[in-house]
Amino acid sequence: MNKTRLQELYENKIRADLQKSLGFKNVMEVPRIEKVVINIGLKEGLGDTKAEQRVVDILASITGQKPVLTQARKSIAGFKIREGMHIGVKVTLRRHMMYEFVDRLINLALPMVRDFQGVSTSFDHQGNYNLGIRDWHIFPEVEYASVDRLQGLNITFHTTAKKDEAAYALLKAFGMPFKTVNKD
Repeated sequence: MNKTRLQELYENKIRADLQKSLGFKNVMEVPRIEKVVINIGLKEGLGDTKAEQRVVDILASITGQKPVLTQARKSIAGFKIREGMHIGVKVTLRRHMMYEFVDRLINLALPMVRDFQGVSTSFDHQGNYNLGIRDWHIFPEVEYASVDRLQGLNITFHTTAKKDEAAYALLKAFGMPFKTVNKD
């Protein structure tokens, strides 16, 4: 299978630059993205099979891969959730599909956000990055007329980085538009 543009960029340029800037002796120490997980909660569509199917279809069109319905592990009476109910939809992207999605996210979708100031730096102290998106209309694959309500999604980048600074450098090298912090 052909390598994607972002994958070739990583292997030919970014990996060597990161090895030099982060001071790693071995090229295998350089962080890389292992997988990207996209998750959508069904909150308003709990128990509604048409709403579930609509979310599944839209997530499949965004990622190019069939999503999996996630189920509740235990009942929560206050939220009217029963054990085994579908509460979310998720997709795990790896290798070729992952690089394609990250490329489209950074270069097509994020610039479509209104009044975009950059994304926050919410790392989990283990080298993984979480990105919350409020509206899935920023993806060009979603037809505006086909969706009746706004739905947010969570994107998690799992990296091999041991520290948040290395993961930040990796995503910054890919072109992730992080917010700039003014130190006045």
